[in-house]
Amino acid sequence: MAADLSQLTPDLRSKVETLLQLCAGLGVEMRPSSGLRDPFDQARLWRQSRSIEQINLKVAEFRAAGAHFLAHCITSVGPQHGDPVTNAPPGFSWHQWGEAVDCFWLVDGKAEWSVERRIKGRNGYRVYSEQARQVGLTSGGQWTAIKDWPHVQLRAAASPDRILSVVDIDRAMEATFEG
Repeated sequence: MAADLSQLTPDLRSKVETLLQLCAGLGVEMRPSSGLRDPFDQARLWRQSRSIEQINLKVAEFRAAGAHFLAHCITSVGPQHGDPVTNAPPGFSWHQWGEAVDCFWLVDGKAEWSVERRIKGRNGYRVYSEQARQVGLTSGGQWTAIKDWPHVQLRAAASPDRILSVVDIDRAMEATFEG
């Protein structure tokens, strides 16, 4: 299923459309798979690779900071299981702000997830990452903690908490997704 690019901020949507065209011009078809993500979906992704102790600690941190809605997002989604895909708890990913998108590389009609596979000497995710920088986007493939090759975002700041307080993030998420 393709992500709905209309839910992204206009600036990101325009840059992503340009990025996809540049990649296609280089013979790499990228398909949007995740754009705007609500904080409950983000909580599911964050929880899936965390121990109950880590989860309880984050919930306690949010509550102590007055971020009760973010704590609720984590507790309400229940147990999750899976590989690590994000370090960002709810509200702390630009996906919740409409300022990030994930795309997959389409090869022979199928999603290709390998960052090692090459076709005609090129890997689609590496081309995508290079072209993202050319259009002024930040590529998750350039991160050091968890490389997220499908991810691009509008801002250079890794997370909203670099520029907003936890309480401000909490209020914005509650107003946007519960209001």
